[in-house]
Amino acid sequence: MLEVSSLTVYYGKALAVEQASLQVGPGDWVALLGPNGAGKTTLLKAVLGLVPSRGQVRFQGEDLSGLPPWERVARGIGYAPEGRRVFPRLTVLENLLLAGRRLGDQQRREALEQVYALFPRLAERARQAAGTLSGGEQQMLSLGRALMGRPRLLLIDEASLGLMPKLARQLFDALARVHAQGISILMVEQNTRLALRHAQRAYVMEAGRVVLEGPADRVAREAALVESYGLQTGP
Repeated sequence: MLEVSSLTVYYGKALAVEQASLQVGPGDWVALLGPNGAGKTTLLKAVLGLVPSRGQVRFQGEDLSGLPPWERVARGIGYAPEGRRVFPRLTVLENLLLAGRRLGDQQRREALEQVYALFPRLAERARQAAGTLSGGEQQMLSLGRALMGRPRLLLIDEASLGLMPKLARQLFDALARVHAQGISILMVEQNTRLALRHAQRAYVMEAGRVVLEGPADRVAREAALVESYGLQTGP
């Protein structure tokens, strides 16, 4: 579904991502792991066209080079950015409807019902300003907003950041239901143990390069990863 080949990104003269390649197949859940500053967020932004890059990004066989972000979203890529980035003065409902504005009326209603079914708290807070929500509720809104475009691939950046462990687990359970609907997921996540528990495959980045890839259970057993993130090798 997604094929990233030899992706390179500079911020000015600073090299952020160097010759990175990865793949996400139909129905895959892929974790993108690594320390802060490794280039993970930049890679997601490059896939969506938010930063200029070299190399190739193909989505469902189409080369996305030269397409602006909104055209990539229209082709079926959803994005939940780091830090939630909801529109604070708009209501929950307005945030969601804005994200679904390119859909027809019926499709927009169906998408809204699906988001509310996934996150009932958003339905309860529909008329509330997004900036007054708790951190966990804002994360639900960020994910719900990404889903309003009815994506086939969902890019998620640090979904559990700043959340209590119980809420983080609930959020991942909701994402598992999204994944069960056939939506592919490429996720950047610092909660490595939780990410590898749900993902099927994983890539590890360091200093802008992909240094490790493979099935999630094998990546979790790699000695270097265990040492870096404190993962347990057992159950």
